[in-house]
Amino acid sequence: MNRISIRMLVSIILVYITAQKLAAQSRPAEKDLQELMRKFEATGLNVAVVKGGRLVYQHAFGQKDKGSGTNLAMNDLFRIASISKSFSATAIMQLVESGKVSLDTDFGQLIGFRLRNPKFPHTPITLRMVLSHTSSINDSQGYFNFDVINPEKNPAWEKCYDAYEPGKGYAYCNLNFNMAGAVIEKISGERFDRYIQNHILKPLQIKGGYNVDSLDKSLFTTLYEYDTTSRKFSAAPAAYSPRTEEISTYIQGYTTPVFSPTGGMKISVPDLAVYMTMHMNKGKYPGGTIISPESEEIMQTEVPFSDHYGLALMTRNDVIPGKVLKGHTGSAYGLYSIMIFQPEEQFGIVAVTNGCNVDEVNGLNPFLQQVVWSLYRNLLE
Repeated sequence: MNRISIRMLVSIILVYITAQKLAAQSRPAEKDLQELMRKFEATGLNVAVVKGGRLVYQHAFGQKDKGSGTNLAMNDLFRIASISKSFSATAIMQLVESGKVSLDTDFGQLIGFRLRNPKFPHTPITLRMVLSHTSSINDSQGYFNFDVINPEKNPAWEKCYDAYEPGKGYAYCNLNFNMAGAVIEKISGERFDRYIQNHILKPLQIKGGYNVDSLDKSLFTTLYEYDTTSRKFSAAPAAYSPRTEEISTYIQGYTTPVFSPTGGMKISVPDLAVYMTMHMNKGKYPGGTIISPESEEIMQTEVPFSDHYGLALMTRNDVIPGKVLKGHTGSAYGLYSIMIFQPEEQFGIVAVTNGCNVDEVNGLNPFLQQVVWSLYRNLLE
């Protein structure tokens, strides 16, 4: 037997041993997760675990749709809510790297109308502030229409600002990222959903997107909102509204909230794990680079006054005991999602549920927190 054959045989044996070990480890994890699903009345749950840059475990639990009794599959799509913000920030960093914009540019110059906190009229609101939720902008008047904050459109525009000076306080705000999506369009010349498709999803060879009509609707996972009074779940079809009429009259750079850059990404859990792995690997993936290590460092680094938030990636030490993690969470229409990773130790976990009986606490869903902890304890520790 030659050396190449011996190497191949050893490689096959190692892969087999690793697979057997993982299978043994996954059994207690799956038992744990099934018990957690019963405890939190979870409709469905999809999970993926990455270690050393490789997907080592994935599993689908429960139902995709209660009405039909269809079970979840790993290729089913979820609207992942606020994890979507990281796609917008990644796109911005690509444009920064190309020299088309600076993070310290006055955001009003980018969005196309005056953007100033009336209490601090001489303090510019920068792109960096918008991406880190330190802009002093709030969602009190809504975030699906820029007219609410445009002084030329709304006499009550001042209500869209908090009392702290821009850059010196933090308030989570969806309007920030819908406006960031419009800036991506203005700078790149591409419609928001197409930019994300062309410059992030396609290079990574993953499926998903913000435009409902561009996706296979049979893969959409039904989302269920839980009513604490009646203790019942109800489907939330609005999660996948195609907004076809709004798109037909689309104004690039202004009606961008139609695609919800702040929360509208639809993607499967394994594909989200591929995207997460790129961020964990400093912007690199097997085929090249989405953003540079320098840009990745900026995204992952906490901004002053930002409550542990970077540029659409937050730092958390309350998910896995003793671990400082990077990532984002999401919640909308009854869905809860988490994408969390440890860059130095090279592991990450994605978990998404389409409905459970517990809400977020400090921006973290207790069901998903326990899911992540179980996966780490059984498969990674």
